[in-house]
Amino acid sequence: MATLANYPDYSLYANAFGFLRQPLNFSPMESDADVVITGIPFDMATTGRSGSRMGPGAIRQISTNLAWEGKRWPWTFNLFKTIKVADCGDLVFDCGDAAQMCERLEAHATGILEQGKAMLSFGGDHFVTLPLLRAHAKQFGKMALIHFDAHTDTYDQGSKFDHGTMFYHAPKEGLIDPHHSVQIGIRTEHNHNLGFNVIDAGQANDWSVEQIVSMIKEKVGDMPVYLTFDIDCLDPAFAPGTGTPVCGGMTSDKALKVIRALAGINLVGMDVVEVAPSYDHADMTSLAAATIATDMLHLWALTHKKADIK
Repeated sequence: MATLANYPDYSLYANAFGFLRQPLNFSPMESDADVVITGIPFDMATTGRSGSRMGPGAIRQISTNLAWEGKRWPWTFNLFKTIKVADCGDLVFDCGDAAQMCERLEAHATGILEQGKAMLSFGGDHFVTLPLLRAHAKQFGKMALIHFDAHTDTYDQGSKFDHGTMFYHAPKEGLIDPHHSVQIGIRTEHNHNLGFNVIDAGQANDWSVEQIVSMIKEKVGDMPVYLTFDIDCLDPAFAPGTGTPVCGGMTSDKALKVIRALAGINLVGMDVVEVAPSYDHADMTSLAAATIATDMLHLWALTHKKADIK
């Protein structure tokens, strides 16, 4: 007699537990995964509209729409025949305790990275990138940052936990080198004196993909790279479901083309943040985030498993 387990699950909505239908594994350090996915349901550092704590679940849910392809267009290889991915679910911390979240996330990430595994993380608000950078710097040293966002997040005001200050503190802690880092899609006031290379939204929209990628690769060189994508880098027409939307952003098409063209960088860590599904429409923001995350996994695979790709 046929059972449910006998049928491949290509449903666009059923059984959406792990990202891209990968099985949940709550012991990722004991697995043989190449990349571990972690959700971080935290939005206490938000200065605008809250709700991004629901982002990881929304990204997982909509990722079923991307899981049915063997070879995800336009990539030429099957991702899960090339790398092993484990989704370890969401980080657990006491609700309301931002300090504990930082400690637990850094410890969680440190343990995974010490096992030689990579991480793809889902926010939550963008503050979660700071403890992730601290963990990655222990393993890889000072890194270059490729940062897609409407905001530079280099502001020096605000509380200890603020999603607009991470990249002010990260260089001061020696985690990233701003002179080898590039921020793309910026369209808000920012400090020009910190050394970051900025491709503002006007340039990002007017330049070709080749021009953008050429500048990024020139600046990051062969340094280890952490890639972070705040979904509000996209214009609200493509990503309304976020806490601090700003008009005049990139299209999802162009952002994806830039990410896909980053092959060759020394990618060591990555995250997608600031999806707030309560402000979304038709899951379009969550779908954009899930697609960006899927392309990040392909980019990591192309970088680290090139010899295995057929």
